[in-house]
Amino acid sequence: MSFWEYLGNQHQQLLTDAYQHVSAVFQCMVIATALGILIGIATYRSSWGGSLAVTTTAVILTIPSLAAIGLLIPLVGLGVPPTVITLTMYGLLPVVRNSIVGLRGIDPSVVEAAKGIGMSRISRLCRVELPLAWPPILTGIRVSTQMLMGIAAIAAYASGPGLGNEIFRGIASLGSANALNQVLAGTLGIVVLALLFDAAYVLLGRLTIPRGIRA
Repeated sequence: MSFWEYLGNQHQQLLTDAYQHVSAVFQCMVIATALGILIGIATYRSSWGGSLAVTTTAVILTIPSLAAIGLLIPLVGLGVPPTVITLTMYGLLPVVRNSIVGLRGIDPSVVEAAKGIGMSRISRLCRVELPLAWPPILTGIRVSTQMLMGIAAIAAYASGPGLGNEIFRGIASLGSANALNQVLAGTLGIVVLALLFDAAYVLLGRLTIPRGIRA
């Protein structure tokens, strides 16, 4: 069976796996983004605090993703829980690092001007600092998402959702007629989804970043 015939016969299953893959990555990125920005806000004013936050989240990336999922299985079981925990942890570093860089890179005179007109610290953060830091933060989110698109494939090891199941099925049946088709379909599907995600982030940047501060 040719690759195109395989896609035609298995399109329903592939679409289901693709939807699950996108859903898992998107939901984990929402959590990672919220946590990463909060960590950045909490630590950017302190040199040692920022270094500790970046170092800690960087250490997480040194753990092989397959090993991380394997260590979580005895604690939370198979399926979605180890997938969500692993992807969220792996998505933190670029968001934390870019949040700190973005917030530290704001011109102090802008913050002083906001103070001068009576804005509270929370108001300055929400209305001045975070909007100005948004371009590097969005870059961090884009980098995290690209990483998670690939890492999410490993979740199939723990019966997690996504296109990784297609890849693992192909690897498990090497030598069969459709083994290569399965691996290729899963891999190309992840690449296409990653490109679509990145295009969506480019559009989001154009909609949310004022022309004057775009890189």
